[in-house]
Amino acid sequence: MAESSSAHLDTLLQHTGLAEFDPKTGAAPVAIPSMRTSTVRFRDLDALDAAHAGRARGERVVTYGRVGMDTHAALEEVFCKLEGGTRAILAPSGMAAITLALLALLQSGDHVLVADCAYGPVRTLDASVLKRYGVSVSYCSGTVQAFEAQRRPETRVLYVESPGSLLFEMLDLPALAQYAKEHGLTMVVDNTWGSGYIYRPLALGADVSVVAGTKYVGGHSDLMLGAVVVKDPELGKKIADMHYALGLHVSADDAWLALRGVRTMPIRMRESAANAMAVCEFLAERPEVGRIYHPAWPQDAGHALWKRDCTGSNGMLSVALKLDHAAARRFVNALKLFSIGYSWGGFESLVQLVDPAALKGHSYWPNDGNAVVRLHIGLESASDLIADLNNALKAAA
Repeated sequence: MAESSSAHLDTLLQHTGLAEFDPKTGAAPVAIPSMRTSTVRFRDLDALDAAHAGRARGERVVTYGRVGMDTHAALEEVFCKLEGGTRAILAPSGMAAITLALLALLQSGDHVLVADCAYGPVRTLDASVLKRYGVSVSYCSGTVQAFEAQRRPETRVLYVESPGSLLFEMLDLPALAQYAKEHGLTMVVDNTWGSGYIYRPLALGADVSVVAGTKYVGGHSDLMLGAVVVKDPELGKKIADMHYALGLHVSADDAWLALRGVRTMPIRMRESAANAMAVCEFLAERPEVGRIYHPAWPQDAGHALWKRDCTGSNGMLSVALKLDHAAARRFVNALKLFSIGYSWGGFESLVQLVDPAALKGHSYWPNDGNAVVRLHIGLESASDLIADLNNALKAAA
């Protein structure tokens, strides 16, 4: 089947990366098989020489199984469609994708500006790897003014996550992208929240979009996966070369699972978003609730930016509860339909009692003494989830 000419992602996600028709039989499976191999055979040395020449030009050419075969190529194409990029490089996890992007873009003596709302393990990468190799990092509020106050002559990369981790702070990506361009900085955005479907940083001016396919792309909490997506071919080659040098690889089976999961991502994200909005409406009426952190919620501080830059939402939200630590623990433990866990983006609802220490570095956090609980609203009945939350609030009291 020829690739669909539709510009709508719902259609593209169903018709991108399908198996090719067999030239002899004219038949093909709907889903491309999981193509696993370590060794790639070549018909003759001319074919091998052509492959090496293509790789030297920056093309996606397979000479060894670590690069990934047709299953991987199909998933890379899907990520390009999602993010509006020309090159996608897969990694074993979202954190591996972040590490890959930063190591490809930085060298000893460079400086990075990081929005303080970014995913917490980025600070671990800074402390355990980047500093050892002579790269310095500064953290501040994700605004042009704050970044300009920290910028140095050796600053090379601007790294942000929007919406931010834990509190879902919306950043003004077009303004930040313009700022980065004016000062010759490469702008990297963690787009796991949007995953390309509801938020597209490359279209808003970013140079690199990093996605944890573990979350909404996979959608079933059964795989680990990351991707780095770019529009510029030279930048793509630089990241691909680092990927090859680091020996990173995603199993063909995980790539296949991600391909299967992404076909239903539009439906899953819309349903989770609708359920999350119903939960927000319930929480807004509760006296125990101090604040709801969810950019699609009209009272959220970032709602205007969300409305301008995003095309939808998902099931992620945090809520500040007017509860002490013991009562907050009773609330979490009393939930029956929410599993306690750190991930999100799957079919199931999850809860995390956020450690205040993890929020201290976030300038967006008011540090008002309220307990912060992060919820991922899954695909269960919204009325059942609300009943569960209601019972847990009673137990907390």
